[in-house]
Amino acid sequence: MAKYDSRLDVLFSALSDPTRRDILTRLSFGPATITELAEQHDMALPSFLKHLNRLEDAGLIYSEKNGRIRTCALAPDAFTPMQDWLSEQRMIWQQRLNQFDRYALELKRKRQNETGPED
Repeated sequence: MAKYDSRLDVLFSALSDPTRRDILTRLSFGPATITELAEQHDMALPSFLKHLNRLEDAGLIYSEKNGRIRTCALAPDAFTPMQDWLSEQRMIWQQRLNQFDRYALELKRKRQNETGPED
């Protein structure tokens, strides 16, 4: 079984909200100011800032302040732990499904041998 990584909990929790996923989608096109990001969402600024803080705490984004302007951007390699975990899960399930497929084919062959060829 895969080793437990508590960081995955934080990352997947941060992704659990559609507003935060929308922010990440927007940032995938490049950095944006908080004002630009907030304009797309119908909520009070303090509520919106909580979403940004959650993403930043998870390490998915970072922000830089230049004067009175704060700009957010995707953190490099932020998704790597999740991609690694998902790849591992994909490999495990592919192996299991391949084993099941071999088992089902073997059962089919045994039944055909017991009943003889079908006409």
